[in-house]
Amino acid sequence: MRPATPADIPAMRALWQAHVAGSMFPLVNLRDHGLGGHHPRSLHCWIALDGGVLAVTNEGIVMPQLPDATPDTWAAAARVLRGRPLIGALGDAGQVRGFLAAAGLTGGPFRRDADEPAFSLDLSRLVVPPGPGLLRPPTDADLPRLIDWRTAYHRETLGTPEDAARATATRDMASYLDRASHRLLQHDGQPLSFTGFNAALDTAVQIGGVYTPPGLRRRGHARRAVALHLAEARAAGATRAFLFAASDMAAHAYRAIGFEPRGRFSVTLFDKPQVIA
Repeated sequence: MRPATPADIPAMRALWQAHVAGSMFPLVNLRDHGLGGHHPRSLHCWIALDGGVLAVTNEGIVMPQLPDATPDTWAAAARVLRGRPLIGALGDAGQVRGFLAAAGLTGGPFRRDADEPAFSLDLSRLVVPPGPGLLRPPTDADLPRLIDWRTAYHRETLGTPEDAARATATRDMASYLDRASHRLLQHDGQPLSFTGFNAALDTAVQIGGVYTPPGLRRRGHARRAVALHLAEARAAGATRAFLFAASDMAAHAYRAIGFEPRGRFSVTLFDKPQVIA
């Protein structure tokens, strides 16, 4: 593997676009934070002999897009990241597992280690279910409630420790309001569900962070919130949507609005930073 340079950016972008369902995060990070920058989500990349790309953010998230990788490729990937603190890996499940095995990191310790069912949707086939509630952007007045919801999401879904969950949730919500990336489903003044895009391009969006409080679950609120937000994205020019489901209940809701399975996506987060020996 060799380090990527700015001259490699068009080819990297083309590869990620060709495998966009598993490459939304590197595409957005490259667009927003660049190659070799100082932002925590800026990328450092290496080009494999087979043309694949290994990416890692400054904060230590590994994102492989190495569809033709051999054992030698994975060994090379582990070598180039040796000595760098890593906090997790995201991407196609087979590729993430290949990297972790070569890096000797399969034993964790993990905060979350899941191969989640992944789904895609041609937005021309979107089904918006009937039900109560209209969608609106959240405001500063919603923050106390939504920080509580996001804190619960971190604990339930991502395994974030109690002492870190609220601080992380507070930062998340400030970012969501700043980027206008999330929406709140509300009916008669009562917030019902929260949804958003954790990555968005001109023609594709990726859903993430959907949350309905326990007392309001199993009533269709999440699927309606997601569908209404996707309809909004479609009106703005998006043609495809992607997601990975954290539970069977979530997967059922997404199928109901038109999503179809497309493999598995790994979400691996270490309990503390790991360094390849």
